[in-house]
Amino acid sequence: MVKRIVSTAALGLSLAIGSVTAAQAADITLRATANSNENDEDYDGLVVFKNYVESASNGAIEVELFIGTQLCSNGAECLQGVSDGSIDIYISTSGGAAGLFPYVQVLDLPYLMSDDRVAEHVLSGDFTRTMRGMALEDSGDTIRLMTIGNTGGWRNFANTERRVAEPADLEGLKIRTVVADLPQELVRALGAAPTPIPWPELFTSFQTGVVEGSKNGITDIMGMKFPDAGLQYLTLDGHAYMGALWWMSNESFTGLSDELKRVVVDGFYALQQATFASPKRKSIQAYEEFVAGGGDLYVPTPDQKAAFKEAATPVYDWFTENVTRGSEAFDALTNAVTAAEADINAGRDADIK
Repeated sequence: MVKRIVSTAALGLSLAIGSVTAAQAADITLRATANSNENDEDYDGLVVFKNYVESASNGAIEVELFIGTQLCSNGAECLQGVSDGSIDIYISTSGGAAGLFPYVQVLDLPYLMSDDRVAEHVLSGDFTRTMRGMALEDSGDTIRLMTIGNTGGWRNFANTERRVAEPADLEGLKIRTVVADLPQELVRALGAAPTPIPWPELFTSFQTGVVEGSKNGITDIMGMKFPDAGLQYLTLDGHAYMGALWWMSNESFTGLSDELKRVVVDGFYALQQATFASPKRKSIQAYEEFVAGGGDLYVPTPDQKAAFKEAATPVYDWFTENVTRGSEAFDALTNAVTAAEADINAGRDADIK
């Protein structure tokens, strides 16, 4: 909820960005939360957002950061806080928002975006605006999607048993998933056995053989020390870009002057760019540490990557047929990917002449 600290008389005045001096108290306080920690990309993004918005608004806006579970503890609870205005800004994964907006799981569909450049192009354009419109409609105009960044790079298959070079190598492996249907459908389509396990229990589950694999980014794998539990085989199939959805109370946003709306929008752009960059840097050391610890790092050939995508195609039909507004979200994403690839390739052609 936007909290105004100035007097009622001052509230009626238009907030010109250049008119607020550093000596004045902030007119507006935005409460932003992330259920993570200060080593996470989400925190990096929030620090950039806070610095930009407070500076560009000349102190008119103050951003308070709540990292962890001080304000709320899970996606459903946090999004309810955004809806009722007790929380201004919240970041979720697609799984964390799927209970309210099931179609955002389109970001988890495998092998649709081929690399960072395509993903960043797509998430910086009209696809995100389409998702914003759908979320506003389905939340009764209370929850606004501001941007989509990244939280951890790309999901890859990792396991304790053997190198996975093609789909057949996953046959029979017990792969940890979240409870959501979509990741379980993917694991099943590739011949493995989906096994929902809570994140805090995963280390022990690797040690005891309850599960033999997972689908995570390298920074999560190393941050949780999973190689110490036997996770020694990592295949860079890049089946899903780990999208981070940044939500804002629509009442908080629409209550701002046009000048301050632009500041907030530009702040989310800066946040998005920070979360795009952070996993790239952090993953370099994480991959080095994985290999140095004896890990087997495998990059599939183009033909093997195509075989993974072919094996996973039943998941697309499942999504469009079973997820509310899934077909709409799928079309929006695939059309955006096609346009992004064309634009990127045209740029490449121009640059190599």
